[in-house]
This record gives sequence, structure tokens and C-alpha cells, in this order.
Amino acid sequence: MARTGLYKSEIKIARDSLLAQGKHPSVDAVRIALGNTGSKSTIHKYLKELEQEDGGTEVGKPSISDALQDLVARLAAGLQQEADARIEAAQAGHDTASALQQAEKDALQQANQMLASQLEAVRAELHAQTTANAALSTQLQEQSVLRLTLETQLAALQQRLAEHEQHRASLEEKHQHAREALQHYREAAKDQRDQDIRRHEQQVQTLQAEIRQLRQDLIIRNEDLTRANQEGVRMVTELAHARQALQEEQARGREREDQLAQLRQVETQKQRLEQQLLEHASANEQLAARELVLADNCRRMEEQLHQSQLALAAALARSEAQETLAAQLQDFVRHTASGQQAQSAAPGIPGDARADADS
Repeated sequence: MARTGLYKSEIKIARDSLLAQGKHPSVDAVRIALGNTGSKSTIHKYLKELEQEDGGTEVGKPSISDALQDLVARLAAGLQQEADARIEAAQAGHDTASALQQAEKDALQQANQMLASQLEAVRAELHAQTTANAALSTQLQEQSVLRLTLETQLAALQQRLAEHEQHRASLEEKHQHAREALQHYREAAKDQRDQDIRRHEQQVQTLQAEIRQLRQDLIIRNEDLTRANQEGVRMVTELAHARQALQEEQARGREREDQLAQLRQVETQKQRLEQQLLEHASANEQLAARELVLADNCRRMEEQLHQSQLALAAALARSEAQETLAAQLQDFVRHTASGQQAQSAAPGIPGDARADADS
């Protein structure tokens, strides 16, 4: 630490010390004794003044008090140098600590800003996930309503299909009865014709006399046969109608099969919708788990932000305490130096005016 100025008393002490050691008090020797401080012009000026005060005579051998004063002056100079070194070391330590604290403060502030940015991003993502969850919930409700509607339609179609199946079974039963009746009639007519032919042959051989009656009987039989043929025609017509009804029923059956295929498609769509509902439910569960994870991350980041703020506050407190301690140390050193200067200005040592502020 540079000296702010030299006192005439300090020049006198250094000169007397050199004289006590048997050395010539030159300007360079006095400056070395003063710790290589002060300008040579100032030292030369004070040496001239001291020589004039001594009357230009040679200074004799110093007395014991001069030796003590010289010892005190050297001790004061050593203490001053030691104090200056300690002040410089303390100032350097304070500057280093301040730089470290400032760097730590900047790092904490940067980390605080990064955590705040991350927290804001997490909050935005949480809001987006919440919005998506609400949209999926709405879609799930719509799918549930559509599923109920399709189930109702499926139940109605299944009921209609059962009714058509029952009607078709009834028509098939009627058709089977008609075919059995026609077959029975054909067999009966065939038996009747066979019996008539055999009876006619017997009558031709044995009853020639009754030809007229037989002819009349034949006419009657022909009329009966006509009626039977008419009845057969009517049965054939009914059979044709029954076949047409069967064809219509078969056409309706094919329509019902088409409806059944549509119902199967509806059932497939229902299964696909149920699968989508399961997937949506799984997605909702994943979103809920993600929401919990994001909330936990947000909470941890808020805790880290709080810890960073506490660390920043502690660092600021340490910095302020060290600055206060450094100020107190500087005050203590200043008071110590002032006390040493007061001791060096004891009686017997001239207290001349302050020297010029040369360095």
C-alpha cells in the first residue's frame, strides 16, 4: 500500500538511525531506511532543513534517547509495513471472497431464472394436458351415448329377426302340411282309379247286361273324377301360391340375412367402439398418471426454487457480513496506525508540519 506522504520527523529518525549505525545519511540511504518510499527531492529538502537546524555542524554520536527513538521509529515502520501487508492481504481476501460471492450470486440467480422458466413450461404443459383430458372425457361421453343407441338398435333388430324366423317356421310348417295333403290325395286317387279299373274289367266280363247302368255309373264316376280333378287343380293352385309364398319368404329370409350381416357389422362396430372406449380409458389413466408426475415435478421445482432463494439470501447475508467485517478490520488497522503514529510523535521528537503528498 503506497504512502500518502512523508513527515519531517520520519526523515530525522531515519537519518539519526543511519548515524547511530555509523553510516552516512545520504538521500538514497534515508530512502532505503524508509522502506523505499518518498521522493528523493522531498528527502533532500528535509535533510537540508535538518542540517540547517543543527547549524551545519557534524552531528555527534547519538545519545541513548536517540537510539531508543530510532528503535521506536524502526518498530513503528515495521508495524506500519506489517499493517499495510495485512490490510493488503485482507483486502485481497475480501476482493476474492466478494468475487466468489458475486459469481455464486449470479449462478444462483441464473439457476433461479432457469427453474422459473422450467416451472412455467411445466405449468403450461400441465394446462395443455388438462385441456386434452377434458376433450377426451367429452369424446368418451359421446362414445358412450352412441354405444347405448347402437345397443338399443341391435336389440330391436334382433327382436325383429326372431319374429321373422318364427313366421318363416310357421310358413314352412304350412307348406309341409300342404305337400303331405297333396301326396295323400294323389295316393288316394291312384288307389281309387286302380280299384275302378279292376271293377270295370270285372263288370265288362260278367255284367254285360248292366252296361247302361254302368255307363250311368261311369258318368257319375266321371263327374266325381271331374270334381276330384277340380279339387286337384285347386290344390295345385294352392301349392303354387304356397310355393310363391315360400319364395317370398325366402326373399324375406335373404333380406333378413342381409339385415343379420348389417347387425354383425354393427356388432363389429360395437366391439371396435368398446375397444376404443377401453383405449380411451387407458389413455385417461395414463394422462392422470402423467398429471400426477407433472404435479410432483412442479412441486419439486418449487421446492428447488425455494431452496435456491434461501441459498441466495444466505449468500447475500454472508457477503454483507464479510463486507462489514472487512470495514471493521480497515477501521481497526486505521486506528492501530493512528496510535502508532501518535507514539512516534512522543516528546523529544519535533512535530513539524505535514510533508508534501509526494510518493
